[in-house]
Amino acid sequence: MSFGLSNVKDLDPTGVGIDLATAVPPLPDDILQRPSAGHLPIHSWFADPSLPLEIEIGSGKGTFLVQQAPTQPGTNFLGIEYAHDFYLSAADRIRRAKLPNVRMLCIDAGEFIHWRVPDGAATVVHLYFADPWPKTRHNRRRMVQDRFLQDCLRVLKPGGELRIVTDHNDYWAWMEEHFARWTKPNGPYARVPFLSPPTAREGEVVGTNFERKYRVEGRDFHATTLVAPMVP
Repeated sequence: MSFGLSNVKDLDPTGVGIDLATAVPPLPDDILQRPSAGHLPIHSWFADPSLPLEIEIGSGKGTFLVQQAPTQPGTNFLGIEYAHDFYLSAADRIRRAKLPNVRMLCIDAGEFIHWRVPDGAATVVHLYFADPWPKTRHNRRRMVQDRFLQDCLRVLKPGGELRIVTDHNDYWAWMEEHFARWTKPNGPYARVPFLSPPTAREGEVVGTNFERKYRVEGRDFHATTLVAPMVP
């Protein structure tokens, strides 16, 4: 499936795309007994592994990464996109932009976060305009679930942030139900207002391709930031 990308064969992820065959080996047989055995040295995928890491789930064609990464040269960005053609498009754009602090991964983000990301690996997890899976029988596929919020709590550094934006009202109501369980006073996260990045255009929430498309359609936008607790 090409998702409207007519020149997929010309897209080149070299130097940006992570090779799953070499970088993501199979999970060990005893993973349930040793969950950390599946963790990967994801910082080593970057030119400077010492830099703090931000993860974007559902990077699409890479607009957020291409805009944001140049403004934060002291931060590494890992974009995760499951749709292969979108992944190729994003990686090609990043390669052409010559951004040394961005890498792309084509994999199921929920499973990757759950099994592969080490504890305290990221300072920020970005989740912008995730698939709402609107049919009730598909709700279980939504990214925002109790397991995902628990996983982000584990992979975020103390004080790290989970930043979320959606245009889908029903999905937002679903999220609110989950947030009520996971934010203070009932849960560990603190909830604070979402601050738009400086790269967003005037009137935009975050400034992705999806937002710009949906804004023309007059859709509502919802955003929030969940902050992981600091070490006592």
